[in-house]
Amino acid sequence: MNKIESICIIDDDPITVFGIQKMLSLVVDCNDITVYRNGKFAIEGIKKRIEENKKTPQVIFLDINMPIMDGWQFLDEFITLNLTDKVRVNIITSSIDTLDLQNWEDFKKKTAHTITFNNKPIRKEHVAEITKIA
Repeated sequence: MNKIESICIIDDDPITVFGIQKMLSLVVDCNDITVYRNGKFAIEGIKKRIEENKKTPQVIFLDINMPIMDGWQFLDEFITLNLTDKVRVNIITSSIDTLDLQNWEDFKKKTAHTITFNNKPIRKEHVAEITKIA
């Protein structure tokens, strides 16, 4: 079982959030799982953690289509944060839009963080794989 200090789930769908939390409980050891309903709340929460010298998420599960601030807008801000540790950002989406795949490719080139593109639904075995940190 992977030991992870902090995980962040950014998704406005409570069923998806519940499913990810359930699968995480089976494959990782983590006592700090934070859930945000959109990218704006998430970026504000992560910035607050930085200000308070708390551990920033090592793994993020990110939906693309959300109200207020979507996943791409979140990533625009997230990659500008002054983080010393590399974060694994797992995009979890039902999108089949080729523009989303292109955005993912573009973001991978803009940052040292690991960004993966994963289609819903995800399975427990897949969650175990995409929560591995370097």
